[in-house]
Amino acid sequence: MSVHFKICVDCADPHLLADFWAEALGYVVRDDSSLIERLLAQGHIGEDLLVEIDGRKAWKTAAAISAPADPAAPQDGIGQGRLMLFQSVPESKLVKNRMHLDLHFGLDRIEAEADRLERLGAKRLGTGEEGPSRWIVMADPEGNEFCVHS
Repeated sequence: MSVHFKICVDCADPHLLADFWAEALGYVVRDDSSLIERLLAQGHIGEDLLVEIDGRKAWKTAAAISAPADPAAPQDGIGQGRLMLFQSVPESKLVKNRMHLDLHFGLDRIEAEADRLERLGAKRLGTGEEGPSRWIVMADPEGNEFCVHS
């Protein structure tokens, strides 16, 4: 049996990173407002847990992105497929990631995609190559490393 999973990223500003990674991957920022409204109406949560983002209620300390074509729950539209969750934590990033994403665009698009990601707020950290493979090591707006790969 395969296991369903999501990637969780600790960060300072979950909404900033959700916006960055949604653009980087062609994903959409998850809209939890219907779930939030339901939990508010039932008295399970208070306004202190929330912020307003783009005119809708969102979690103060978390944001998620999902692939637009993946399945969604019929009751609230929340994606049930590939998911990245960004959650705020009090400590900052101190050392290199032990795990990272490789974004495979193909050799002919690697430079253009790295340039696009820089315009979104990423930084180039270095390059590498091994045989026919080439990659650009980058960092997202909070310094989490990832690679733009051939």
